[in-house]
Amino acid sequence: MMTGLNHITIAVNDLELSFKFYVDVLQMTPKARWSTGAYLTLGDTWFCLSKDQALPSQDYSHIALSIDAENFSEFSQMLKDLGVVEWKQNRSEGDSFYLLDPSGNKLEVHCGNLESRLNHLKAEDRDDLVFY
Repeated sequence: MMTGLNHITIAVNDLELSFKFYVDVLQMTPKARWSTGAYLTLGDTWFCLSKDQALPSQDYSHIALSIDAENFSEFSQMLKDLGVVEWKQNRSEGDSFYLLDPSGNKLEVHCGNLESRLNHLKAEDRDDLVFY
């Protein structure tokens, strides 16, 4: 049976550029690196960069990274100052900054968690909403 999320692997076009972005900008911790990949961590999440031809999704699929509310404004301003591409404006509960990595992979820096999102949904008057 499944016990949790094991790791996330994304394809990156330029390993050196992506490694610097994920370590220096997104503050992930490097664990190992080789000519075609790298292992990083963010909290308890294992993250793998794999040198390949990145073909980012054209839909809403993305990876969301958590940030504490007190750090959000400063961090999102730093991303803007670095010229990081913002692919979407936030319209959902909690502060979010939607960004592209150097290979065009879609990411989100988000304040909040599943509990805060569910509480927000409970306050909406929707007839199509089912809670489990």
